[in-house]
Amino acid sequence: MHVEKTMDIREEMTRQFGAEKTGGHGGLEILKHIGPGLLVTVGFIDPGNWASNMAAGSQFGYGLLWVVTLSTLMLILLQHNAAHLGIATGECLAEATHKHFPRWLGTAILATAYAATVATAMAEVLGGAIALQMLFGLPVRAGSVIVGAFSVAMLATNSYKRIERWIIAFVSLIGLAFLAELALVNVDWPQAAVSWVSPSFPAGSAAIVMSVLGAVVMPHNLFLHSEVIQSVHYEQQGEKVIRERLRYELFDTLFSMGVGWAINSAMVILAATTFFTRGVVVDDLATAAATLSPILGSAATVIFAVALLLAGLSSSITAGMAAGTISAGMFGEEYDIHDRHSSVGVALCMGIATLACLLVENTFQGLVLLQALLSLQLPITIFTQIRLTGSKRVMGRYANSRLTNALLLATGIVVTAINVISLAG
Repeated sequence: MHVEKTMDIREEMTRQFGAEKTGGHGGLEILKHIGPGLLVTVGFIDPGNWASNMAAGSQFGYGLLWVVTLSTLMLILLQHNAAHLGIATGECLAEATHKHFPRWLGTAILATAYAATVATAMAEVLGGAIALQMLFGLPVRAGSVIVGAFSVAMLATNSYKRIERWIIAFVSLIGLAFLAELALVNVDWPQAAVSWVSPSFPAGSAAIVMSVLGAVVMPHNLFLHSEVIQSVHYEQQGEKVIRERLRYELFDTLFSMGVGWAINSAMVILAATTFFTRGVVVDDLATAAATLSPILGSAATVIFAVALLLAGLSSSITAGMAAGTISAGMFGEEYDIHDRHSSVGVALCMGIATLACLLVENTFQGLVLLQALLSLQLPITIFTQIRLTGSKRVMGRYANSRLTNALLLATGIVVTAINVISLAG
């Protein structure tokens, strides 16, 4: 009787939360419970975003708000589509690329994605190091080593599962502080409203446009989102479960990305009202801390630095996980920190990122340029994803509709065009 009851409980847990777990996924477990969309939202307020948004607002006022809007709309479409792949097939984007492309082409695609993830990890490590400098006066190079080592340790031991929610909660509160402060500054809302929907390329804005785009639509998040989703293996639980999960995931994505759009916009607007109107160009994150002084007072710098540190730590951990996902995918495997294809991918990514941080002279410009590099890789990931999710051979009945394919193709073309225009400018 006891055995039967235990089996019934197990079956119910599987029905509610997904397929039986192997115990190997480690930190992915926490992400399933907090919602995969929240994982992407954390990336909205990582150090790279802070630098890009502050640079955009301080140099061009409201003029680049349209990039935030456009990037977010594209992000909603792309993230949902990546999750769609994981739900319908049980394969993440990296696994599917390995399986359904010629070996040489799949490896080349995943290699560029891995390089972009290293650039992402570098930005996160650098942001955390800047925060340690603001808090304790540590040299950026020493701080980079500390942040990189901490992130690897958290991933290797899965210890971060215990603190991940607290980190997300704290960083989210800082994001809400940015939103709340909008009521305390003199915002030209009519101008902001126009700028949200009116594309423009002010002189000298090329790098910043690419940086904001790369900071919002991040290639590694597409790979990681699909991995988190597929690890539950909804495809094994029947058509009803798949359809229900697709609906839930769309809501999760819409809500999470909407919050991200608001926080990103708030950062740009605050930088515009605090710095642009006074002719001050932000070229370091310590100066950017002043945007929070109206709501946080004299403690603004410390709180800003603590939030930046936690954002850097949290984002470097997810960047490392994405690297492990991509490296495992090169061998047709799921992410598993206890498997060498994942663990070596994590360690190599964080090691290269940390070493690269030791060579950066201008940390703020480094953050901005790293986000721009992500924008250059983005078209490769987008068109790869379109090829997979638009294929009935891969997706079966869940292949993209003609409308979805058209929207995704338009997104890929727009991203490519922005890169070309920005590079030409």
